[in-house]
Amino acid sequence: MDVSYLLFFFAGLGAFNGLAIAAWLLWHRPASPAQPWLAALVLMLSVRTGKSVLFYFWPDIGKLVLQVGLSACFLIGPCLLGFVRACLDPLGERSGRDHFLVLGLMGLTLVFGWLYPYSVHLALWQGPIWHSIQYFWLACLLLSLACLVQHWRHRRAWAAAQRRDLSKARCLNLGPGFAAAVTAGVALVWAAYFWSGWTSYIAGALSFTVLVCLSIGLAVFRRPALSPTAPIHEPYQQRKIAPAEAEAELAALHRLMAEEQLYRDPGLSLNKLARRLSMPPARLSQLLNDNQDISFRQYLNQLRIDAAKQLLSEGAALPMEQVAEASGFLSMSTFYSSFKKAEGATPAAWRQARQVAEGS
Repeated sequence: MDVSYLLFFFAGLGAFNGLAIAAWLLWHRPASPAQPWLAALVLMLSVRTGKSVLFYFWPDIGKLVLQVGLSACFLIGPCLLGFVRACLDPLGERSGRDHFLVLGLMGLTLVFGWLYPYSVHLALWQGPIWHSIQYFWLACLLLSLACLVQHWRHRRAWAAAQRRDLSKARCLNLGPGFAAAVTAGVALVWAAYFWSGWTSYIAGALSFTVLVCLSIGLAVFRRPALSPTAPIHEPYQQRKIAPAEAEAELAALHRLMAEEQLYRDPGLSLNKLARRLSMPPARLSQLLNDNQDISFRQYLNQLRIDAAKQLLSEGAALPMEQVAEASGFLSMSTFYSSFKKAEGATPAAWRQARQVAEGS
């Protein structure tokens, strides 16, 4: 068999499988805010490598195909950065609006391509634009790496217990480790294209094929087998906590939070608090849901808002950053949004209104 046919097959295999994976990720219900980002990233990489395969074997291919491939290449970096940020921020507190930036870049790409088409401005696309795209991709790679490094340096403060039901447990675990693996894979593809002058232009497509096939293999062989005879246990086994037990446990919970002010710890999780109370996390969650009609996250948030209101009442000149930090909020944006949602006003407006009320 001709070697060129084998090369074409293996180079195009990654692009084809990448398109299928992107479609699967988009079609399935998202298990994480990072899933749509992963679909967009795989789609852009597939279009980029697909263009490489077509151009390598048919150099006279239409210029529109080359323009589409380079446009997709421009969006790989932003999609990677958005994916990493979403993996590190599953609640969307800091990354909830990142998609607006990528949509803006996509619109900018379309307008630029319409004003300066590849077929008319060959020198522009093959020179400055190509090099700018490569270095922009590298910049996004470095920013993604910086986000991962920052997360690992502050992983204890950023830790949050995410209770998952059985259906979510079977979905992709898009966490920091997965984000780091994807970043490394994208870096490999970038390096293959960047140094293609010393290797081969098709090396980028071949690298993507290897990564896709390796990812599929790991997903298939590492997926835990589900025993058809194994009983599925409900979290609480449909049992209610006895009123006397619930009252005693709630009293212990409130006493612990009042005395030690554990809510001031930004990394406080359901598991940590349950360990301090010597009870299973599921029981603590049930205790709050059934007897307080509130989730753990809402309970913790309310304690932090009450602490912030106390600080705002006592210290008129206390900076908002200190109030947020002393109350246990991880970021100013979370502090402001949570406070306004609970009190109907920003912390500054709430403090000013209280001062006016006390003055009158």
